[in-house]
Amino acid sequence: MTSSNTQGRGKAAKSAARSTERETLTAAGRAGFVARGIVYVLIGLLSIRIAVGSGGGQADRQGALHEIATQPFGKAMLWALVVGFASMALWRASRAVLTRGPRRKMGSRLLDGGRAVFYASVCWATAVYAAGGGQGSSSNEQSKDWTASALELSYGQVLVGAAGCLLIGVGAVLAVRAALRRFLRQLDTAAMSRRTKQVVTALGVGGGVARGVVFAAAGVFILVAAVRFNPDEAKGVDATLRSFAQTPAGPWLLVAVAIGLILFGVFSFASARWRRL
Repeated sequence: MTSSNTQGRGKAAKSAARSTERETLTAAGRAGFVARGIVYVLIGLLSIRIAVGSGGGQADRQGALHEIATQPFGKAMLWALVVGFASMALWRASRAVLTRGPRRKMGSRLLDGGRAVFYASVCWATAVYAAGGGQGSSSNEQSKDWTASALELSYGQVLVGAAGCLLIGVGAVLAVRAALRRFLRQLDTAAMSRRTKQVVTALGVGGGVARGVVFAAAGVFILVAAVRFNPDEAKGVDATLRSFAQTPAGPWLLVAVAIGLILFGVFSFASARWRRL
């Protein structure tokens, strides 16, 4: 009887531990989506300011951090973002390592692992900036530096070209998946009202397509840099967004893309609420 009671308590303790772990990782994922949403909204707003000619600074993550730092309680907000990005890295890593089931194929695990590394690097860069370590290089400078270093390698031109094609492919996939509303599979739509689902769907479609377009455009510039063997042709997020204003559509195209990025930021907030984590 004593042995049975001991086993029962052991199972209860394990169940409680697993429940606590799930709750912790769920909270981490939600915090991560909020942090991502804030950055995308700010990048979109900065892009609109650039389009209308009222300044705007850098329309990338560094520019978003600078914008936050200039606000009241900016330092505290930056550290809150650090926690959010660390939480996203933790959640993605847990999906890569801990999640089991027939749907969790190796490709999905590797993708989550890559995202975990990415958000860990974003967390570190944000922490350095919050601690007063400087804003670092802009996305444009980083893109050119990485391209220049890659082009110096053996078969570097091929590698850079492949990276550009990969980024174009990623952008196309993001845009198509958004247009097909694949993201709804990851949301708890049963908990939404009919009106809320319509709004979230519109946010996901518009925001996802805009995000995919930006990724694909950045990939095109990297591919051009490879073809011309010129790292200066590569562009970061800021320069890629500014290039939309140089098309025949003028600044209106940049405004449209910027609004799309804002929509994606708001969609990230919705994901923090309704994503199945």
